[in-house]
Amino acid sequence: MQYRSVKGISGQGQLGVLLLFTGLGLVLAMLFQYLIGLLLLGHVMPMEKMQQAVIEAMKKPENLGYARLSQISGTFFMLFLPAVLYLFVCHGRNSFWLGFNKYINYKQIMIGFFLIFCAGIIAGPLADLSKNLFTHFPALEISAKQMETSYNSQVIALSNLKSWGEFLMAIVIMAFFPALFEEIFFRGALQNILERWWKAPLLAVLVSAVLFSVIHMSFYLFLSRALLGFILGLMYMQSKNIWVNIGAHFLNNLVALIQLFWISRHGQIVEVDKLDPNLPLWGVFIALVFASGIFILFKKVSEKNRMLIAFEEQNLMEKQETGYTSK
Repeated sequence: MQYRSVKGISGQGQLGVLLLFTGLGLVLAMLFQYLIGLLLLGHVMPMEKMQQAVIEAMKKPENLGYARLSQISGTFFMLFLPAVLYLFVCHGRNSFWLGFNKYINYKQIMIGFFLIFCAGIIAGPLADLSKNLFTHFPALEISAKQMETSYNSQVIALSNLKSWGEFLMAIVIMAFFPALFEEIFFRGALQNILERWWKAPLLAVLVSAVLFSVIHMSFYLFLSRALLGFILGLMYMQSKNIWVNIGAHFLNNLVALIQLFWISRHGQIVEVDKLDPNLPLWGVFIALVFASGIFILFKKVSEKNRMLIAFEEQNLMEKQETGYTSK
């Protein structure tokens, strides 16, 4: 039987709905960014010039609030809003279909965090590999460096944290909200749609991971971000609870934020690609072994909860099929 949502929409249709709302979210995000630019610069200018002018203006400490508003509004419109609208259209108000449920324990979150940490160590050589590959393609390397400069500029603008008050606010804006919005969209909505539609969990994880990396807009960190997305996808595939991913993702973001805060307080230059540990190959191999063991442990501590979630999903699907039969 072909998979359909609670409201009878096919997997292909659900993906179309999500993409439609994502496009709408992108338009809203661009309009909101333009409005922020007008407020920040005080005058109208062409879009291509405004973007660079806004980035430069946001580097100033007095404009930190605008930088934060720009960051949180972008992810809200492009990720969170489309996922919620998709839920309402395809499934109704039951957030279970985005992965929210009560079957969770703290061990899953903590083990998940250590799994992501190991992934960060393994990802180190991938960033170096990406840089080396681009040296063989001069035209692409120029674009990669330009995008990397823009990406670093945004991070610098957001990481200008000079006080503990700013740091505490950044925990919410730079650590929690990105974890919440990204996990709801990429795992709760996209991965769930693809997995239930294709009946191929690993393929769904892989596609979601690649798209997860794309939205971070970094050529040099593309492979390492894709690896992080793949690990997060595997975690969700085993836990089936989006809170586990949000919690582990938040802790990972928090560690990076603490690094940025320390760098900012000591007046050093932020280099995003150097935040992850850079170990020799033997260290990466050890991290890979540890990550494999941690994943097995994560799978074990998630088994009972995953079974309960599967039972609840089966009950909901049976009620859905009963409703179709009665019609």
